[in-house]
Amino acid sequence: MSAVEREKETIRRMVEIYCWKRHGRRKGELCSECQSLLNYAYRRLELCPFGEEKPTCKKCPVHCYAPSMREKVKEVMRFSGPRLLIYDPFGWLFHELKDKLAFLRR
Repeated sequence: MSAVEREKETIRRMVEIYCWKRHGRRKGELCSECQSLLNYAYRRLELCPFGEEKPTCKKCPVHCYAPSMREKVKEVMRFSGPRLLIYDPFGWLFHELKDKLAFLRR
């Protein structure tokens, strides 16, 4: 799986957790607001200038999200990040290790 595909999977899981817990949707279903946010994040990931060398969003030197969307994604990540450890421990571990490994490569 490519780096971009892994990032898409991570953001999808985070948005699903957020929508499930905050908007009362069934697990795996998204409301229209969360689906729009996820579609936007996918488009941004597909256009990422770093490609396979992409760092995690919080470590990225380029802010490719519009300010309003960046705030919404930050809100989702702040809420879902810690919960990812509970609902998807392997996904959380991979996401955290990617941050650490990118730091060591520099």
